Amino acid sequence: MVNVPPTDRRSTLRTAAAGVLTALTAGCSSTTPQAPKTPPPTSHLPTQITHGPRNKPQVALTFHGSGDPTTARALLEEAERHNARVTVLAVGTWLDENPAVATRILDGGHDLGNHTQNHLDINAMPEEEARREIAECADRLRRLTGSIGTWFRPSRATRASPLVETLARRAGYPHVLSYDVDSLDFTGPGALAVARTVLGEVRAGSVVSLHFGYADTVAALPAVLEELDRRGLRAVTTTELLS
Repeated sequence: MVNVPPTDRRSTLRTAAAGVLTALTAGCSSTTPQAPKTPPPTSHLPTQITHGPRNKPQVALTFHGSGDPTTARALLEEAERHNARVTVLAVGTWLDENPAVATRILDGGHDLGNHTQNHLDINAMPEEEARREIAECADRLRRLTGSIGTWFRPSRATRASPLVETLARRAGYPHVLSYDVDSLDFTGPGALAVARTVLGEVRAGSVVSLHFGYADTVAALPAVLEELDRRGLRAVTTTELLS
């Protein structure tokens, strides 16, 4: 694998952003990891969360954490360049292969949570297998950061089954983090389609589903962040969105 220098990655991101923004305009008229943040009081929140308050100009960009760590770092750098913070729901095997990325996420001021150990269809698993999927990823997070993280998202499902919801709660996650905007970036639709999908559906309080490891997401993110800025919507961690 060829390592791309950080400067070149940033140039590529900015060039891609300019292209996506131009197309969007044409197509529409208008070291030691930081200690994890103290989670907000959550007793007022539903067990399965799809979005935050609609009366605050904030959104949460949430990333399924897997894939090439170079791409992940480029996406984090781009978010930080826009003073945005994101939420990463990490796959345990990805953390096993790339332990330093956990520190990088937290040091950037982002949220880090649990997206199961092996990213299998957790809702279809027998109880003991599903329990292990959640617990093993939680153990990785605790070993790397001192915390299991605040948020859990089921793998290969928008929502958790009642059983998985119960198992997550037993593992220390009182809430399941779903979303109300699906970027569909994992289908490979092209950067313009990713940006149009997100920007066409996002509104105050939205939780957006995105993925590390996809070139379309890398190319679309700068345009998405710039348009969110223009609309006065600030990209924050899920913890901040729900505080």
